[in-house]
Amino acid sequence: MTGTIDTTNELAAFLRTRRERLAPEDAGVPQRRRRRTPGLRREEVADLAGVSVDYVVRLEQGRGLRPSPEVLEALARALRLSEDERSYLFDLAQQRPTNRQPSTSQAGSLARLVLDLSPLPAMLVNHRLDILAWNPELAELMIDFGTVPEHQRNSLWLCLMHPAFRDFYRDRERIVREGIADLRAAWAARPDDDGLGRLVGELNTGSEEFARSWELRDVRVNGRGTKALRHPRVGDLTIEFEVLSPLQEPDQRLVVYRAADAASQVALDVIAHAAAKRRPTLRAM
Repeated sequence: MTGTIDTTNELAAFLRTRRERLAPEDAGVPQRRRRRTPGLRREEVADLAGVSVDYVVRLEQGRGLRPSPEVLEALARALRLSEDERSYLFDLAQQRPTNRQPSTSQAGSLARLVLDLSPLPAMLVNHRLDILAWNPELAELMIDFGTVPEHQRNSLWLCLMHPAFRDFYRDRERIVREGIADLRAAWAARPDDDGLGRLVGELNTGSEEFARSWELRDVRVNGRGTKALRHPRVGDLTIEFEVLSPLQEPDQRLVVYRAADAASQVALDVIAHAAAKRRPTLRAM
């Protein structure tokens, strides 16, 4: 895999996978006869989107077309794309207007905010899911990121490659798939980000788990949710997470964790007590 994305071929593959996984009944297409393969036919997509069959064929073959925003909207409706998938489609076609400014590499005042959020575990990540800052509670909940080499300090890389996280997530398969779907959205939005391309290439080569999920081409930006954890010291607990996007640093995200239930709150209280001894050790890249 190269350092940057081949948007033409990725657009073709994305359209094919979404067509093949969309059931005719979900698209409002009547079934007149049994189908040998699942999903919609190209002519059905063409009819729903109001374009020619030849146009759909050329798009799916990656033959250098750059569809207009109007055609992309029609394809998104025809394929019943989610909002995140629609944004991904527009990014691949380089048709989504953006005023995105490059994010600074320093966490700055947001790193101080991470510390102020104690006793809630919190961290600051960028669009690549690199961990820029964290507080002592997060270090106690997960791992002391200060002991991890800087180039490995990435939440998805750690989940897939670090032995401490092998059994950490009780619902590991879902967590991995959601993390990869989130990374894929960033990958399409920033096709010239060599660092992001290298990360995708490294994970694709080094993790069969990543490679399998990456080929699914799922796209989802995770703004909130729950994670079931197996902590080596306090046992099983479930956390809720919330992701906040600072207006002046759109490529950075503030991730805050809370207990999902009373038993998990007891576990987080134990973690917070242990973290109090680490209070001065906040790090920022």
